[in-house]
Amino acid sequence: MFKIYSEIFNSGASMAQSAQARVRAVLKQNALLQADIEGLADDADLYAAGLTSHATVNLMLALEEAFDIEFPDRLLRRRTFSSVNAIAQSLDEIGLHKVAA
Repeated sequence: MFKIYSEIFNSGASMAQSAQARVRAVLKQNALLQADIEGLADDADLYAAGLTSHATVNLMLALEEAFDIEFPDRLLRRRTFSSVNAIAQSLDEIGLHKVAA
């Protein structure tokens, strides 16, 4: 699994890459969406695009590994993972604004 994230974040990606782009990379590898993540807006409902509760858990674990963070209990809600923007906002709230900016 580390190899996947190494490829995502070391293949020309810089620390200046937007949080949304990094979230999209993790989503593409882990969310198993019915819709293509590239065709979805940042505020599109990921659950309407096919994100299941099981895939949400896998996504959360993948985000924790990719960003080297742990989601606090207060963010373990459906709305946290409802869109690319919601995930990026949660990462910012956790304190990743310096990394993702």
